[in-house]
Amino acid sequence: PGNPGIEELAENVNIAVSDLDALLQFAKSEKIDLTVVGPEDPLVAGIVDKFEKEGLKIFGPNKSAAQLEGSKAFSKNLMKKYNIPTADYETFIERGEAAQYLNQYENFPVVLKASGLAAGKGVLICNNLDESLTGLDLIMEEKAFGTAGNEIVIEEFLVGEEVSIFALVDGKNYKLLSSSQDHKRVFDNDKGKNTGGMGAYAPAPLATDNFMNSAINSVIEPTISAMISEGTPYKGLLYFGLILTQSVIKVLEYNCRFGDPETEVVLPLLESDLVSLMLASIKGTLNNEEIKIKNGYAVDVVLASGGYPDTYEKGKVITGLSDVDSDIIIFHAGTKMNGDNLVTNGGRVINVVGLGNGFKPTQQKVYDNIKKIHFENMHYRKDIGNKGNLQGF
Repeated sequence: PGNPGIEELAENVNIAVSDLDALLQFAKSEKIDLTVVGPEDPLVAGIVDKFEKEGLKIFGPNKSAAQLEGSKAFSKNLMKKYNIPTADYETFIERGEAAQYLNQYENFPVVLKASGLAAGKGVLICNNLDESLTGLDLIMEEKAFGTAGNEIVIEEFLVGEEVSIFALVDGKNYKLLSSSQDHKRVFDNDKGKNTGGMGAYAPAPLATDNFMNSAINSVIEPTISAMISEGTPYKGLLYFGLILTQSVIKVLEYNCRFGDPETEVVLPLLESDLVSLMLASIKGTLNNEEIKIKNGYAVDVVLASGGYPDTYEKGKVITGLSDVDSDIIIFHAGTKMNGDNLVTNGGRVINVVGLGNGFKPTQQKVYDNIKKIHFENMHYRKDIGNKGNLQGF
């Protein structure tokens, strides 16, 4: 339905992302030339199939291909079948069998993942047996992540640095955007619970030419080929969450859409026309397109409501956005208007993004501008990008 940030650029339309029929009718009645799907839920529900059946252009994978994100069990089994490196794992639909497996597990910590869609929060890292059994009950019995926890993936805990890679795919051909690095944990120094993401920067220094060549050969091209072999060729944006562990690149997860908050640093660094690239992805002509990435860096810090990702209050008045520097990009997330006041309306409220030629000055510029923005109980990480500094920026 949109927010006041979108309102500055375009008309908000109050249709839920889950109401596929209403979205289809709107696209037809307004003669929409290109629909771009942001969230994962409508992709997994089959919005692309529905629009294409009506002859409408839509950017994203169809229902079958969207299983890469919609079912962690599907993606893990695909990687196993096609020898794409990932963490060792087992999947369960019975709580008792999962508990039996954990009781025999020796190599803690262990990772529990709700197989279905859980808004980026369905992952628990458990340090011992007691924690893992409690986490198992949380996912499978208490349904903390809803039906996403009907099936569970239990996998080994990997240690290493993470990198996010975005690929535009047209079924067979692909083009890579800038690399980036997300910060999932809610507190500084990667402490606290997992969130949808507390900030990001691009490019990621870990993504050297050697790293990217290895990722292309072992993960990116094999994944695209595997989807063709499965009869579900992938079109749209394919996000690879990778980890470098003991000099081996492994897949942590796939996303079937632009990931937040990495998108807010990757797209501002794109010099090419995004619409042309999306249309080429739909038509299967990406090989005819050239991607140009700007030199320089982008840093994004998320301003969140106090208490997020747990309970938080909404309706806090936001001030200071008009005071930020003109070259700072403000992306609205959980905001709305209450009379004349801009107020908070979600856990992650605003993304503050800066671009620059030097990494440290860009990082500093973002944090200097955050000091101008205020709302009650505003919370943000103070260390977004520090890993980039440590790795040589």
